[in-house]
Amino acid sequence: MGTVSRVLLVVVLAVGLGLAASRASASTGAAPVAAPCTAEAMSAAYTHVDSVQGYGCSGGFGYLWMTVGSGATEVSVTEVVRYDEGAARWVNADRAYYCVAGRLPAYVDTWGCHSN
Repeated sequence: MGTVSRVLLVVVLAVGLGLAASRASASTGAAPVAAPCTAEAMSAAYTHVDSVQGYGCSGGFGYLWMTVGSGATEVSVTEVVRYDEGAARWVNADRAYYCVAGRLPAYVDTWGCHSN
């Protein structure tokens, strides 16, 4: 194989690889939306929140330690939330469903499922 043939082969391979790479990147979906991991954003899913004592997020899930109600009806609760990308907000995640081994990131499971 002559020098010209080798150069032509390298050019053809480079163009082919470039096309394959551009098609692969064009066919991938949009990057997931980053959920705002703030007490304010996460507690918006609930009414009558007096204060948030602790919270955390991991992988589109989170937990809240908060006080709800007031006066004689005030109570401390722990809630698990999940980020709904379609609605672009945090929503309640039923602990009876999500607090089962493997459904939540370990961090959220530890702090959101093993409390009151």
